Amino acid sequence: MHTLSVSALNEQIKHLLEESFSRVFVEGELSRITFHNSGHIYFTLKDKDSAISAVMFRGNASKLKFRLEEGMRVVIDGAITLYKPRGSYQINCFSIEPSGQGALALAYEQLKQKLSAQGYFNPETKKQLPKFPSRIALVTSATGAALQDMLRVANARYRLVEIDVHDVLVQGESAAASIAHAINMADTKGYDIIVIGRGGGSLEDLGAFNEEIVADAVFHAKTPIVSAVGHEIDWLISDFTADLRAPTPSAAMEMILPDTNELYMTIDSFSQQLTQLLRQKIQTKQQALQHLKLSYEQHSVERKLQQKSDEIKQLREAFTQSIDFKLTSLQKELQNTKDRFPHAVDSVVNLAQNQLLHLRKMLESNHPKLKTKKGFAQIAKEGVVVDIADLKKDDIFEAQSEHVVIEAKVLQTRKI
Repeated sequence: MHTLSVSALNEQIKHLLEESFSRVFVEGELSRITFHNSGHIYFTLKDKDSAISAVMFRGNASKLKFRLEEGMRVVIDGAITLYKPRGSYQINCFSIEPSGQGALALAYEQLKQKLSAQGYFNPETKKQLPKFPSRIALVTSATGAALQDMLRVANARYRLVEIDVHDVLVQGESAAASIAHAINMADTKGYDIIVIGRGGGSLEDLGAFNEEIVADAVFHAKTPIVSAVGHEIDWLISDFTADLRAPTPSAAMEMILPDTNELYMTIDSFSQQLTQLLRQKIQTKQQALQHLKLSYEQHSVERKLQQKSDEIKQLREAFTQSIDFKLTSLQKELQNTKDRFPHAVDSVVNLAQNQLLHLRKMLESNHPKLKTKKGFAQIAKEGVVVDIADLKKDDIFEAQSEHVVIEAKVLQTRKI
């Protein structure tokens, strides 16, 4: 009986497995993913009944365009190998592609990166939507519930807008081309806004709005475009490319159309504000006019003439009062003078008489003619009567009596 070592057995098994399963395609769910420092990726691929170990070495792992995540369903292109030291087999992965929804997600991410690099999502390229659109185009399915939701909201909010429906396929292989063609046509019709949309669904259902042909039509359109696809949690390529993204089709109409009731309330508020403002303006102008009127009255020619007339009148009255006062004062003084005049005349006459009498007495007492005493004469020096005691030796003087004037010289003086 021929026996084999463990290594020999594992080697034969390895040879058999690798020869029999040199290329396999296996679909399963990722689990227990390990990103090694070496760059290798180790994980388990499983389904509901079984599991198998797998490895993707660094060279192949570097070519992956997406990150492996727990629970992701993938299709692996690889080969079966045996790890001899442990006797365990595994899949050596050459490439990994997401399966089902994962493939669409991968395509979505790839297109998103491409368009972002081309500037499709730049905020600077977004066009401003008018506040009061008069004509809008709805690019959607004419039989879809989304259209009825949009028309209902539009009818409730703003009936002045004109709405045209461009019926398109929103699902299936031809949907993307149908949507892009409708956008291009609507862009030539002079609409204020174009809304593209549909109701909710799976990622596969919404796939037409993730196509590059739709993104190109949206980006190059001259008319502002609103993307209203799916539900609020759905973000599609058309959402990033459009000028405005709405979470739902009905929300799009609420966002782009004004509310008539709010407009009425706003108009009422503006009317009240305008009325109040006009009242304030009128009151201010009235006050200014009154001020100008008073200013004119104060500075007018009539006012100045009246002021000058009043001043002249005041001066005339003051002059009259002053003259009257002066006349009254003079009359009083005149009367007082008249009353005092006789007494004054008598006083002056009496004074003069007394002075005359006094002078007469002095004359009589001093006149030489009136000197009757013998041996007395009047002494005068240079025509001036002097006392004899004032004469000095050699003074020339005159001695005058009633009838004789003697000119003499002092020879000597002595006191007795």
